[in-house]
Amino acid sequence: MAAVFRQLFVDFFSTIVFLVVYAATGDILIATGVAIAGAIGQFIRARIKRQKLDIMTWASLGLVIVLGSATLLTKDPRFVLIKPSIAHFAIGAIMLRKGWMLRYLPPIVQENIPHLVTLAGYAWAVLMFVLGIGVIVFAMIGDVKLWAFYVTVIAIGAKVLAFAIQYVVFRVTITRKLRAAAAAAQVSSA
Repeated sequence: MAAVFRQLFVDFFSTIVFLVVYAATGDILIATGVAIAGAIGQFIRARIKRQKLDIMTWASLGLVIVLGSATLLTKDPRFVLIKPSIAHFAIGAIMLRKGWMLRYLPPIVQENIPHLVTLAGYAWAVLMFVLGIGVIVFAMIGDVKLWAFYVTVIAIGAKVLAFAIQYVVFRVTITRKLRAAAAAAQVSSA
């Protein structure tokens, strides 16, 4: 689980830097410039450490530079604000692959409810697309504080809530299935 959060931090590093600097300065241009510098610094650090860079890292760097530069040139924050939506759409597209979630779950889940895991995987994809659309909507409104609230509270809260619901549904379903199997075994042995 720690590896997942570490990777999310890496993928959203420039967005986090942008939010922190914007919160501290209130200046979109400074926040954008520091986010671009942070993304380039993150890239250089990875190259020096000879880390393998996956497609999301390259895409994130390209998006930060292109959209950040558009923001700096036009002084329009909407360019840099839509970046997280692209990440949501990319992740959502990956989540459309059947069974993507199975490798992240313990064997008891894989063995007992693979059909439910597949449905949950598609539900996660839908959630990512909806959150990505929300990012665009709030970016187009142009209110950076409202956008920041959406990205940090609403989008993250929706994912935490979805994870909690999924956990409860999986746990209850598996418990019921195992109890029913144990009861059936008792009846057949009696």
